[in-house]
Amino acid sequence: MAEFRLGKSELLRRRKAYVSTLGLMAIALGVGALAGLLTAPKSGKQLRRDMRRKMEGARDAAEKVGEELGKRVDDLWERGEELAEVARRKAEPLANMLRRGA
Repeated sequence: MAEFRLGKSELLRRRKAYVSTLGLMAIALGVGALAGLLTAPKSGKQLRRDMRRKMEGARDAAEKVGEELGKRVDDLWERGEELAEVARRKAEPLANMLRRGA
């Protein structure tokens, strides 16, 4: 009978892939913002000051978003594990019956 539970290594691999994707999205956002600032018609001093302010603001916002996303991912992960366990327990009697050939 097929086993529906994922191993811990598979769960960790999927979680790392998700976090990696979020990181790449944040980097792409930063590169886009930097490109926008560099093409703006400002003096060098103004540009550096604006870049410093925007980078500080972006870093703070990214930290907050990262913390919130981390909490949500953990909550969703735990809920998914709970639901998978409930489904496994409910399917167990049927799986046992089928194994016995009843």
